[in-house]
Amino acid sequence: MAFESFRAIVPAGGSGTRLWPKSRRSNPKFLHDFTGSGTSLLQGTVDRLAPIADEVLIVTGDVHAGSVKDQVPECGVITEPSPKNSMPAIALAAGVLSRRYPREDLVVGSFAADHLIAKEAAFHSAVRRAVEVARSGEVVTIGITPTHPATGFGYIGPGAALAGGRSPDSGLRVAEFVEKPDAQTAAHYVQQGYLWNAGMYVARASVLLDQLTEFHPELAAAVAQIAAAWDTPKRRDVLTEVWPGIEEISIDHAIAEPLAPRGQVAVVPADLGWSDIGDWDAIAHANGNGRATVIGDDAKVLALDAPGAVVVPERQVVVVGIDGAVVVETPDAILVTTREHAQQVKDAVDELDARGLQELL
Repeated sequence: MAFESFRAIVPAGGSGTRLWPKSRRSNPKFLHDFTGSGTSLLQGTVDRLAPIADEVLIVTGDVHAGSVKDQVPECGVITEPSPKNSMPAIALAAGVLSRRYPREDLVVGSFAADHLIAKEAAFHSAVRRAVEVARSGEVVTIGITPTHPATGFGYIGPGAALAGGRSPDSGLRVAEFVEKPDAQTAAHYVQQGYLWNAGMYVARASVLLDQLTEFHPELAAAVAQIAAAWDTPKRRDVLTEVWPGIEEISIDHAIAEPLAPRGQVAVVPADLGWSDIGDWDAIAHANGNGRATVIGDDAKVLALDAPGAVVVPERQVVVVGIDGAVVVETPDAILVTTREHAQQVKDAVDELDARGLQELL
């Protein structure tokens, strides 16, 4: 009988443009400590997975590989020449792991490098349950119990309980995946028991790769070709030849959404104290949302009549009379906005790019 193992894949990509100017293309948000914990988001992710996974494998860009290895030297690293979204990264890691451990009944799980989870025991319980369900051949996602009708997340429509499930928390069939809604639709979803889609997926490696072959055969073939060469001297040549032509697509669009109408995706609901740390407003929520949130030296910040302010100082910063102010200072740029407008920081980054100021990105 094959040895059962669970190996976690952590895609570490993106530039976190809504957390500019602290997060940059060359130094993205997963490499930063945004909570004052003393560890980066990536290190927190690895620490959270270590007790329940036989291995944690990071997938990141060539440009970030050195920083990733410095922060989590205990982890293996797979590098991408260029970003192709989550499906190619996850599939390549699954393919490499399948070749390294051919005698194992291998389950893999994908977990973002830049999310925050406050309730680790609940996370461990949910992942263990997801692994258990995945061993039966299911593609499983972990759905987050909403705390409010958020418009910045996709949602998972829950269906019937899984056969043999002890309770809804043991797992449900996914009825549908839906994209980010407007405020009215989000409120309706929360009322109807929908869950936030945090992009966590668990499946047997063979199931994941077989489903990819069905829906995106060219992508699956390309990833298989690279995986076959990965632990050989041919890696660089094959990667250089094949990777540029690979389709750019998320795991949600590639396999989860097409499988849901067939009743082939399960969801384990969980209350994890989860945040995607997506913008400066999310940073404030993660840090308590009341008094001023300071990322850095508290002594450099004076906030008067400025509840909920977020400040990242380089020198002395004084904020007076602005509710939810956001002031972020780096050696070459200063951001001044409010938490209400936090999502628009990405628009500012796009405008800087359009003006040719790539050195600030």
